[in-house]
Amino acid sequence: MKLLMIVNEDRFFLSHRKEIALSAQQAGWDVTVVCKDTGQWEELLSLGLKALELPINPTGMNLRQELKTFWFLYNLYKKNRDAIVHHVGLKNILWGGLAAKLAHVRGVVNAVSGLGAIFSGNKIGMMAKDILTVMHFSNKRKCVKVIFQNQEDKALFLQHGVIDESQAEFIKGSGVNLNDFRYVPEPESETLKVVFTARMVKEKGVIELIEAAEKLRKNYEGRLEFWLCGRLAVNSDAVSRDELEARCDGKYIKWLDFQKDVKSVLEQCHIMAFPSYYREGVPKSLIDACAVGRPIVTTNSIGCKDVVDDGVNGFLVPVKDSEALAQKLRILIEDKALRDRMGKAAREKAEREFSIENVIEKHLDIYNGIWQQ
Repeated sequence: MKLLMIVNEDRFFLSHRKEIALSAQQAGWDVTVVCKDTGQWEELLSLGLKALELPINPTGMNLRQELKTFWFLYNLYKKNRDAIVHHVGLKNILWGGLAAKLAHVRGVVNAVSGLGAIFSGNKIGMMAKDILTVMHFSNKRKCVKVIFQNQEDKALFLQHGVIDESQAEFIKGSGVNLNDFRYVPEPESETLKVVFTARMVKEKGVIELIEAAEKLRKNYEGRLEFWLCGRLAVNSDAVSRDELEARCDGKYIKWLDFQKDVKSVLEQCHIMAFPSYYREGVPKSLIDACAVGRPIVTTNSIGCKDVVDDGVNGFLVPVKDSEALAQKLRILIEDKALRDRMGKAAREKAEREFSIENVIEKHLDIYNGIWQQ
């Protein structure tokens, strides 16, 4: 039984899909990970998995580069027709799905882990419609399953005829290892820390968070810090290094760049703030914060709202509303008992809904089901 897992980058695989691939290997699957090398290739290989480098620009839209990605996958699939290919992310679903159909691969699993900026907003543009049309063509096969993390993405695919109901599977997020990400009470510290973990992209809400921090500075500077944890991005919506360095003073608001040990960062902090208006799947950063037991302030938007029960394990605020964000943060800053209560509720939600064991079991069921068709 052969499984090819197609993921944009090695670091995303290691943070979001590693345990699924290892469990599939343990269950008897011959697993090959296909992704871009961004500097964590040796860590990937140390897991004992096969790996191939994927020529892809995850955020680019250059036609020559896109065709190179498609052609690579098409040739790979022609050599591995008796395999199941698992595409993670919109670009891999688009080109990989098309390549898999033309190469007559045995089975396809498409994991919709967020539709991103192209599908953000109230109306779908021409590019989004073109993508849906290509996926409609690619998915019209018996041996294709599509995994959704939220109901809105599933409804969109059904509405546009991209899939049939029988092809849809639902897995709420990428899961978290609850034995690794354990509940940890907030640290005893005179300085409270609000953490944000994501790429430095405007649609992730980083500017709104900085604006909210500035609204709170007068009352809380010296006993509050904002930690922005995430790498720079290269797409058109990226926040530049110059802008980050201008807005972050290194004391009250700190940009800490990419942090590999997310668990340690969460354990050192008191509140998770994630004001994204990007079209998320279900954000892994919020799932991890739930598991560690941190109250969350996030937006009432697709994907984000699936992690927070408003008033129970955190607060939901409107998108692009730094004032509302500041108000909810102020409530949590002033009320330790509320933070503790919401943090425990967050852990309980993680145990109910986000266990990696459940995610792994569902993936293996999907792989086995397609293989047996």
